[in-house]
Formats: sequence, C-alpha cells, structure tokens
Amino acid sequence: QLQVVESGGGSVQPGGSLRLSCAASGFTLDYYAVGWFRQAPGKEREGVSCISMSGLTTNYADSVRGRFTISRDNAKNTVYLQMNSLKPEDTAVYYCAPGPGGNVCSLDPMGIFGSWGRGTQVTVSA
Repeated sequence: QLQVVESGGGSVQPGGSLRLSCAASGFTLDYYAVGWFRQAPGKEREGVSCISMSGLTTNYADSVRGRFTISRDNAKNTVYLQMNSLKPEDTAVYYCAPGPGGNVCSLDPMGIFGSWGRGTQVTVSA
C-alpha cells in the first residue's frame, strides 16, 4: 500500500506563506511522480502541482502558477509545496499522492497510485 503523510498546513493571513511536506510511509518516493491536490468544501478535488520522478518536469494549475513551487528531496523521501502569496481561495484540505514514474507528471486526481491520505488543512483568512 502506497501511503503518504501530509503536514505543514495551518492558518495564515492573505499574502502569507506555508510549506507543505509529503512524506512516504513504507516505500521510496524516488520511483514515482508526486502530485499535490486540494479539495475545498463543496468542491471537487483538483490538481495543484506535480513533479516528475526525476524532478526535471513540474506542472502547476493556472490558479497557483507563479505563487507555488513544488520540489523534492529524494534523500529525505519527501516532496514539498512552497506556497507564497496565499489567497482566501487557496483554503482547502491539501493532499499529496504518488503517480506514474518517468519524465512526466499529472494533475489528474484519478491518476494517482494507492489511496488518499488524511491531508493537511490550509486556511487563508484575515
């Protein structure tokens, strides 16, 4: 079972920053692309950002491009999502999940491997 643990969420004011972490449990993330997804109340889960197995390919949703940065540290078996200039519309539960390896990655929530973790809550409000 490919399980991940998300952490780093919290409550911040608009314009603030947070760094989310995605740690693998019981397997090595090196062989997988990893995506970050989010789900706001009453909305469908959507892809936010992803990074390929090699780290050479990244992708971002239009709504976060230029504000969020995804990175990976394979030595620590962890993927990060640095979120800057946060907006109230970024409020959601954030999830990460592994996906197919290679030099591509996908923002499609239907393309993940394994099951969803518990996520980490991000709340942006004044």
